Amino acid sequence: MGYERQHEQFVNEGYAVFEGALAGPLLELLREQCGRFVAREDARMDELGVDSIGITHRGKRYFANECQREQPALRQMLFSETMADICRATLGDTAYFFFDQYVVKGPEGGMKFSWHQDSGYVVGNGGPVDHKPYLTCWCPLDDATEANGTVRVLPYSLAPASKNAVLPHRWDPASSDLVGWDGDDQGVMIEVPAGSVVAFSSLTLHTTGSNRTPNFRRVYLAQYSPEVILNPGERQLRRNAIPLVQGGRQVTYS
Repeated sequence: MGYERQHEQFVNEGYAVFEGALAGPLLELLREQCGRFVAREDARMDELGVDSIGITHRGKRYFANECQREQPALRQMLFSETMADICRATLGDTAYFFFDQYVVKGPEGGMKFSWHQDSGYVVGNGGPVDHKPYLTCWCPLDDATEANGTVRVLPYSLAPASKNAVLPHRWDPASSDLVGWDGDDQGVMIEVPAGSVVAFSSLTLHTTGSNRTPNFRRVYLAQYSPEVILNPGERQLRRNAIPLVQGGRQVTYS
């Protein structure tokens, strides 16, 4: 596997970069499926007669959830040997597929996304406060640059309080974002080629800028958890819990 450097950085700083890990057929698969989910979100807004649903804003940014349930072909990527290797290098010997999502920013001013922890959204949307930190794999389908709003992370060394806790998040009524940090530090900007995987903990603070280019900026998000996450109260399954790695061994394939 050869991901010792990424493992160390993930443990110490809360993120790691796997450059070009998905280049080739897996990247093409993700690109092929993206457009239909942007169209799905536009259709949902058309039906309701609105231009935004939650954190999705028509033409500016799209968050299309649970895509693999509609397009099982995406499981070729989600349960690939590549993703199993990345999970082992970050989460360890146990990983369950939890959630997937396309995140697309429109051209010429596609909206930024505020500083937050992904676990802040789980808690803010009624999920369990005591869930274990999980893994987000941020997979750009286009070269990710400062100009098109690539991701920035705040490493644990710059935000030590975030390493062990879900920080308080406040709701921004203008964007519907949950904002977990308002500091001045710009963090670490990550510019990577299409087909890379930027992996970070659900406790790692991160943000994305606006897209100032004439093209869409497309990202596929895949999340994996070291445990089965249950909703509080009724203890029903939250999202998904499909085992990918158990005891260090890949157990599910596409």
